[in-house]
Amino acid sequence: MSVATGDGFPCTLREFEGAARQRLNHVYYDYVAGGARDEVTLKANVAGFARLALLPRMLRGNDKRLLETTVLNSRASMPVLLSPTAFHRLMTEEGERATARAAASADAILITAMAATVAVEDVIAASREAAGDAAPDVWFQLYMQPRWEVTEALVDRATRAGAAALVVTVDSPVLGASDRNDRNAFHDLPDGMRCENMRGLAGDGNVRSIEMSAALSWEHVARLRALTDLPIVLKGIVHPDDALLGIDQGADAIMLSNHGGRQLDGVPATIDLLPRMAAAVRGRVPLLVDGGIRRGGDVVKALARGATAVGIGRPVMWGLAVGGQDGVTRVLEILRAEIDHTLALCGADGTASLDPSLVVTAP
Repeated sequence: MSVATGDGFPCTLREFEGAARQRLNHVYYDYVAGGARDEVTLKANVAGFARLALLPRMLRGNDKRLLETTVLNSRASMPVLLSPTAFHRLMTEEGERATARAAASADAILITAMAATVAVEDVIAASREAAGDAAPDVWFQLYMQPRWEVTEALVDRATRAGAAALVVTVDSPVLGASDRNDRNAFHDLPDGMRCENMRGLAGDGNVRSIEMSAALSWEHVARLRALTDLPIVLKGIVHPDDALLGIDQGADAIMLSNHGGRQLDGVPATIDLLPRMAAAVRGRVPLLVDGGIRRGGDVVKALARGATAVGIGRPVMWGLAVGGQDGVTRVLEILRAEIDHTLALCGADGTASLDPSLVVTAP
């Protein structure tokens, strides 16, 4: 049973998952919670942070900690982005609108998914309704489609809607295999829900309208670079050589990600891959990372190991399931408070000044 605060919300991100499980249809819970095959990578992402310890410094005279950051000219109140996750209306009727309003109120960058159940125009409108001219930027996640005219139409749609960057997921030449989804026979959205960004571009917007292709290559990244002036983030990079290739092809940022353990099972935890990736990138572009972050201390560890900012995915979905917009707001409030508290105890004056000496391997 989750521990609740005075307003009924859980106290931690992990407790949000327990509360969401109690509320959700088990098929939808499994869709979000599950990973590929034996879920080795899914578990490794979380366990990787537990194997690391913080080595704090004392008497540093830092009575205020600076959490604000800017990534690709997008400002944010803390170095935590909302990673792209699909099908928010499975969690709550308002779906991505609720997520956008919560992100806007927290001054956090939202990466809205191509497979969102609310169209990108409506997501960005919800963000601006919540925060007006002060609304943080919304980025658009894209799977390059084998029919290039569909990719062009999606990029044009996102650009016209006001998306500030494209986050191109490159780790899905084919879809990952989920035993949970197979067991539950969950392979498409229920009646009344569609991938709204695909509606009219490929069929009626059902899940099967999203095409994957193992034929996609670096040539397609170069082609995308020539198509748009928006910043391009390559998401799903785990090998340092691919990060360097991506930068050479014009990527403006790299997102170290194993898709939350939902694609190739057996890939190492992203936190374990981070030092080598940071050494390869050498600050040439922002380096983002997601996978397994459940505490503010996890964020601090990732930043100290070389990340510019981190992304969270499943905790956002659990917040939606538990309390809609207010639930996501609380998830972000918890994370912000934990980051600040961890920095204070580590003697750090902010997230930008962290370095690898803060993190050691736990005995």
